Amino acid sequence: MINASAFAPGHISGFFQPVFDPTNVYKTGSRGAGFSVTLGSTSQVTVEESKQQTIHVYLNDVLIDSPLITSCIVQLIGAQPLKIISKIDNDLPMSQGFGMSAAGVLSTSYALTSCLHLSLEDAVKAAHAAEVKLMTGLGDVLGSKTGGFEIRSDPGLPPWGFIHKIPLKKEMVLCIVDTGIDTKKVLTDEKQRSIIDVEGRICTDTLLEDPSLEHFFALSESFARRTGLANKSVIKAIDAAKTQGIVSMCMLGHSIFATGSTDKLVDILKDFGDVYVTDIDTVGARIIHNDEA
Repeated sequence: MINASAFAPGHISGFFQPVFDPTNVYKTGSRGAGFSVTLGSTSQVTVEESKQQTIHVYLNDVLIDSPLITSCIVQLIGAQPLKIISKIDNDLPMSQGFGMSAAGVLSTSYALTSCLHLSLEDAVKAAHAAEVKLMTGLGDVLGSKTGGFEIRSDPGLPPWGFIHKIPLKKEMVLCIVDTGIDTKKVLTDEKQRSIIDVEGRICTDTLLEDPSLEHFFALSESFARRTGLANKSVIKAIDAAKTQGIVSMCMLGHSIFATGSTDKLVDILKDFGDVYVTDIDTVGARIIHNDEA
């Protein structure tokens, strides 16, 4: 039996431009910008020899059916008759733009490749492919893998994708304002996706000309409003928090992120929903331990 664990930070996109390549899943991804946070997903993976292939996935101690995690695991083990158990602990909720599906699948993939003595490149490719195929995300895996504040100037994984990592240490306040957003529903809505494509391209190109945190927040807020992704509750929370810092909406979720006067932001936002305080994670996904028995 082999046991390994890994951590992947949550990842928040301020804006994005979806790019699909029907010929290559690794060229598919998103342009955009965002940052990783110290709250994320920790996965403990156990691998045992077996007569048949068995995969069990637990999320916060509850057995779940996860096509995303299962797809990633199968890409790594093929048809090998192994018993794989992945126990994932999430620090943040799903479907709120915190990149938790990406963090969960990436931390599982990192831990599993450590057990199987595969490369971290294999781990990233399997996690990215699973997310793209199931439409649970486009750029969060690469962002979580890289860490820090980043601009994704070219979509997909290297050598096609390119990411600019910008050194930055900031305390961030997150607030869940309303119910979650189904990423797949947004990405498969042609009208909505067309609007996002135009606005995301403009925001990305503009930020590359002046890659500052303040500029990122301003473009992100503009993106949230112009695409119609920010509902009335989110806009109200943004307007309230702007008195104590810079604020925008997490993509894709009815939640917001802010930085400024942390205590005052927390005091304002606690009236809108659950609040989390976190730092920017500058390291990215990593193996925590590996034990072979």
